[in-house]
Amino acid sequence: MTQPISVFLHALGASSGEWDLVRRQFGHLPSLALDLPGFGARSDEGYADVTAMADDLADTIRRHRLTACILVGHSMGGKIATLVAARAQAGEQGLAGVVGVVLVAASPPAPEPMDDDRRAQMIGWVSDGPVGQADAETFVDANTARPLPSPLREQAIADVRRSSREAWLGWLERGSREDWSRQAGSITIPALIVAGAEDGDLGEDAQARLNRPHYRHAEMRVVEGAAHLIPYEQPEALAALIADHAASLTGSILPAGFVHILGSDRVSRRTRAAMLERTRPVSDEQCGWSEAQLGLVAALIAHVLPDRGADRDLARHVGAAVHGPGDGWRFADLPPDRVAWAQGLATLDALTGGFVTLDHAAQAEWLKRIDAGYVDMASGPDRLTPDQMALWFQDVRAEIVRQWMASPAAMAAIGYDGFAVGGDGPRKQGYARTAANDAERWQHATETTA
Repeated sequence: MTQPISVFLHALGASSGEWDLVRRQFGHLPSLALDLPGFGARSDEGYADVTAMADDLADTIRRHRLTACILVGHSMGGKIATLVAARAQAGEQGLAGVVGVVLVAASPPAPEPMDDDRRAQMIGWVSDGPVGQADAETFVDANTARPLPSPLREQAIADVRRSSREAWLGWLERGSREDWSRQAGSITIPALIVAGAEDGDLGEDAQARLNRPHYRHAEMRVVEGAAHLIPYEQPEALAALIADHAASLTGSILPAGFVHILGSDRVSRRTRAAMLERTRPVSDEQCGWSEAQLGLVAALIAHVLPDRGADRDLARHVGAAVHGPGDGWRFADLPPDRVAWAQGLATLDALTGGFVTLDHAAQAEWLKRIDAGYVDMASGPDRLTPDQMALWFQDVRAEIVRQWMASPAAMAAIGYDGFAVGGDGPRKQGYARTAANDAERWQHATETTA
């Protein structure tokens, strides 16, 4: 699979250029740095409100046909990244490629914490026109842990000075004060939340209180020797954190052709959101397994689906299914799924003297005996009988295969596109051609498995 492209969004009074040093550290990793309306090369566009900036980012993703991207938002840009991530999770068309988020000293969906006197001072800087030299210097120096090297400081100051007066005022008076918490909701797209150790308003405490609760799968990191302008202050450390986050997401990246179909108008918003959710991590709470149980299920997966190996991520999805609403049926001779799986795993471990400690061949021999009902074991209230173990192992195989085949990765691997038969319009497209090996033009069958 290809590497995800990092899409960089800058802070108030900055531009795409604030990311130059970070992107230079990336080497082969793809990236795209944007100027938001009213800043950088787009300073003549004036103020774009929060909705307009989010629309601008979403349109950029669609225009570039990005099928695997990480939204990296600094300060003001962080609020925009979170809102677009929420829209991607909800299944908005064209955003199926958003696989991760990085928030850098990010403004939260809720009103941004800022001292009233400082806000008034910054608003006063543009009372007669754009920010002046002295005020721009004050702004940059107040947001760094120590003075920047001269060329970087001059670059940051120049960006502040060329910011649109309307955009500067619009963010301070309106955008930063707006509460978008309800719209952001709870996002399952994996996130990295970065704070500067010496940041005042948007430091570690603010990130933990105001941004962390919106992400179900988030990791927090604090960068030493930095305040608010982390991309200028500690570009190497920040680049390394972003690269590590990108590497952790490679397993959730789908083939480009498959993402194009998934993101098309042939797929309903609800279907798209449900399928994308299957690519996201499963939390410990959803999974329901103990660490030992998780290891046992992963070991079983290595036998049921040898190509997957001991896939702990898939084991977590199986756990979420077992501990969730269930699949609607069970063998009459087995207890409910949650109980049956707990007892089956306990029986397997007791019977084999520690299943995961055995080599693959020995594990396989035990599973063959269990499948045939040829095992001797002491009975007990928390153990299954030989006949029950045989039935349970049938259910194990069925559930593991069901969870794998329900994943978009498996669908892409076999070129399945049966989900793309009805969008959100009144007329559902369906298929015009139904004969074997007679693909329609929209299917791009070879591209979906590339």
